[in-house]
Amino acid sequence: MQHSTKLYPLKFKPILKPVIWGGADICKFKNIQPLQDGIGESWEVSDVKGNVSVVANGTLEGKPLDEILAEEKGKLIGEHNYERFGTVFPLLIKFIDARDDLSIQVHPDDTLAKKRHNSFGKTEMWYVVKATPGASLYSGFAESITPDTYVEKVKDNTFTDTLKKYAVQAGDVFFLPAGRVHAIGAGCFIAEIQQTSDITYRIYDYNRKDAQGKGRELHTELAKDSIDFKVYDSYKTDYVANPNNPVELVSCPYFTTTLLDFDKKQERNLVGIDSFVIYICMEGSCTLSDDKGNSLSLGRGETVLVPATAKSVSFAPQQASKLLETYVE
Repeated sequence: MQHSTKLYPLKFKPILKPVIWGGADICKFKNIQPLQDGIGESWEVSDVKGNVSVVANGTLEGKPLDEILAEEKGKLIGEHNYERFGTVFPLLIKFIDARDDLSIQVHPDDTLAKKRHNSFGKTEMWYVVKATPGASLYSGFAESITPDTYVEKVKDNTFTDTLKKYAVQAGDVFFLPAGRVHAIGAGCFIAEIQQTSDITYRIYDYNRKDAQGKGRELHTELAKDSIDFKVYDSYKTDYVANPNNPVELVSCPYFTTTLLDFDKKQERNLVGIDSFVIYICMEGSCTLSDDKGNSLSLGRGETVLVPATAKSVSFAPQQASKLLETYVE
């Protein structure tokens, strides 16, 4: 019989994605040497097939996340989460650095994704880490259109006119439930928290052509059934900063995310949470300690997964720090 490993807060090796639209900020932000240009994404915690995160610290170093989950089950992710998700880790955490405008996309919900792809759907959120002056993104519709009008507008290159465009700055938050049309614009550096799913329907790509003169594949028809065509008042999540106090940003069935912005010691009681907790460091640096006597440093651009067995964690800042805390309940 295999003995349970002693779980502790886990860091992972970042999975860097070189892409044509990638910028120069991810390695700088995460302090990765040598600096690499053209990195569009860093997958911080992933259980997507072919892109499974590998532990970077402690006795489990070198072990992939899916193997740890298979062995530890509810001890790692929480008993209720294990019943709900089985041996798939439920969240995917990324940094995204867009040098160019990314294509306009939508993600299916759980029902449609299950039927078509045997996958989870994709609800996600964005936290803008930094943005160049004038950077913007699209989220949701600015005007009401029908599914047929949508197809026409993609064909005649006027689809972006129907979308809500937001100029963005550091600290902005957008919640993107499955079905919401969205796109990241050039100059946006974003932390993304999402369901574990790699299903994306590309709706529109500004008619761009590759070196061979080919356009990228669009999923206009597939997307049609996924899109939420309703117009909402605002697609941005407003919140009031409150230093040294937790500020909840998003609470949905797929994740709850809180902003911790502090310059003095913080305690987080995890007894009531039957879930792992992930901390993503946006600014500063601090020491994270849990109730089992484990501690580690957490610096800008680093992510740590605290297992569900932890009852509390505390943060001692070396300098003013900003973390996103996220878990699934």
